[in-house]
Amino acid sequence: MPSGSYGFDGFRLDPADRRLTRDGAPVELNARYLDALSLLVREQGRLVSKDRFLAEVWRGVPVTDEALTQCIRTIRRQLGDDAARPRFIETVPKHGYRFIAPVSGLESAAAPPAAPTGFWPPVLQLGGAGMFGGGVAGALGGLFYGFGAAQPLPSGMGSASIVLVLIIITAGVGLIGGAGVAFGIAAARQLRPRFGFGGVLGGAFGGLIVGAVVKLLGVDAFNLLFGQSPAAMTGAGEGALLGATIGFGTWLCLVRGFGLRVSVAAAALTGAVVGVLIARLGGRLMGGSLDLLARQFPDSRLSLDPIGGLFGEAGFGPISQTVTGGIEGALFCGFVVAAVVLSQRPGLLRPPGSTPALAVSGSSR
Repeated sequence: MPSGSYGFDGFRLDPADRRLTRDGAPVELNARYLDALSLLVREQGRLVSKDRFLAEVWRGVPVTDEALTQCIRTIRRQLGDDAARPRFIETVPKHGYRFIAPVSGLESAAAPPAAPTGFWPPVLQLGGAGMFGGGVAGALGGLFYGFGAAQPLPSGMGSASIVLVLIIITAGVGLIGGAGVAFGIAAARQLRPRFGFGGVLGGAFGGLIVGAVVKLLGVDAFNLLFGQSPAAMTGAGEGALLGATIGFGTWLCLVRGFGLRVSVAAAALTGAVVGVLIARLGGRLMGGSLDLLARQFPDSRLSLDPIGGLFGEAGFGPISQTVTGGIEGALFCGFVVAAVVLSQRPGLLRPPGSTPALAVSGSSR
């Protein structure tokens, strides 16, 4: 048995490597639940109270009883355990839980180090992750629109330069949007850890604020520089919808305990639906805003009409806006959720063995 690992009934738990396997095959548990299992296994045969879970797994962050209930339920499901006839985790009513299966390797295993606490460290960590995810999504969108729409300038400036400019612009917008949504989610969870859907509302609020500010600054900047502006650019409403979608994706993984791939796929699919609805209701995401700018300034060398041609339209019409809106929504929500969730996995942005700093709370039994 490798040093620092536990073995029980075909399972091997390695807290330092953040891995749980069964007969060599990985068993998926999010970081918080893996820490809870580590505590139970380390205290094999002894009662682990709710206060111990709060102190050593949630690091003193107040959570509801439902959060611990959901945690234990998920662990049992992944272990193939039954609460009525437990082989691994026994419930001690009104007191806590006890791990009852024989465990090997207890003598060599070490407890994980403490995670950083406080308000700002987890907020800054998650906000930075959201910024990164939004930037990647924006850069990919800029690459798509650049290659599909850029036309060489008469001055000799090639298409590659125009593509680069578009990537910088769209990545910048993605960075700002991702940061705003992620900061909103993190702040909501830190301020209201007992409210399971706080991250959804925080994401919506962050997206709304960022969308409103970006639109206001964009309109003012174009008015100042060119004497006119595309007033129908994307704004607060679009930002709020996408922010809520990202909050939903992080809630699925960090609160409900779904896997990374399921949570990202759900967020991307929901984001695609939101993007399509925005376009169908007359809103504009990045593609629609770029087309609006191109038409507002006739001398522009940017035209999204070639993209419209791919869908049988003479210009960048309703079908093009709908399809690209869905693609943008999926990219933005999927990448931001992936970055946020991965930032909570120890070993990426923290020393191995530490626990995620973001509070996790449950909302259902």
